[in-house]
Amino acid sequence: MKAWAALSFLWLACLCPVSLSCPALCKCYSRRAEVVCNEVPLPEFPSEGLPLNTTMLTIQFTNITSIAERHLNATPLLQGLHVYSNHLQHLSSDLLRGVRHLNTVDLTGNKISDLPADVFSHAPLHSLVLKNNLIEKVDAEWLPDNSSLTWLDLSGNHIRKAPAALLQRLPLLENLDLSNNHMEAIPANSFNRLSKLERLNLQDNKLDALHASVFQSTRNLTYLFLSRNKLSKLPQNLFQQLSELRALTLDDNQLSHVPPGSLDRLTSLDDEGLDLTSNPWLCDGKVEYLWRWLQKNSKKAFLPETITCAKPQALSGRSVMSLTESELNLQS
Repeated sequence: MKAWAALSFLWLACLCPVSLSCPALCKCYSRRAEVVCNEVPLPEFPSEGLPLNTTMLTIQFTNITSIAERHLNATPLLQGLHVYSNHLQHLSSDLLRGVRHLNTVDLTGNKISDLPADVFSHAPLHSLVLKNNLIEKVDAEWLPDNSSLTWLDLSGNHIRKAPAALLQRLPLLENLDLSNNHMEAIPANSFNRLSKLERLNLQDNKLDALHASVFQSTRNLTYLFLSRNKLSKLPQNLFQQLSELRALTLDDNQLSHVPPGSLDRLTSLDDEGLDLTSNPWLCDGKVEYLWRWLQKNSKKAFLPETITCAKPQALSGRSVMSLTESELNLQS
């Protein structure tokens, strides 16, 4: 009888392994193989007690400062790792060596400043989020050549130079977020391999110019965000290859004119898809192209009546759309 009871217990344990193990202070959800450690005083990574079949691990608002390969070896089937709003400072170079199924890593809101080479090269990542950390320099060696990454978020860091070398390794990338950094320039060839890129966020940087060919290879772009930079001029052919673009934000820059013909290829813009507000438009003869474009495409512009003249003083505050040919000194 005792032997039969022991066999029954072992049989149940094999059927329900998750119910028998869960780290202290965490919650385990057996049906979806998920572990969540939320707002608890964890001093270190909770590798002890993690169910072996865990596929999703979320650790947020805790006190952990580092993650090493030995920690993740406890969950060889892991697919998603979300460790945000903690105190992470260090990651080991072999961090992902034991998690061959991992496709998503989110390390938002930590204190990471430096990362070792090959740190993300041992797993088939599709999504990598390093948002709101202290990163100043991006190393191409973080990821392997021809990486499978489709989503990369480096926003909210201290990056001064566009990570051109890393981007050359990401031919499948569809979403790139470099917003809220300190970039002053973007090398012309930075996006050359990103033929599948659909969404590019460069807003809240210090860009004062863009090379005419910088977007020549990103023909599938549908969303391009350039708000709150220091752009004072746009090359005439900057958007020539972007016929699929649905949204373009250029608000809060230093634009006084747009070159003739520069918006003509943007035939796929959504209604209100182009934001040109909060720029110091100079309403002289050179604004004619923008004036005529707005007359024909007012529905495509966001709040077109707020695209206003900064100079000359006689027209200051006037909507560009409202100007007359005589005010612009145009020949009829």
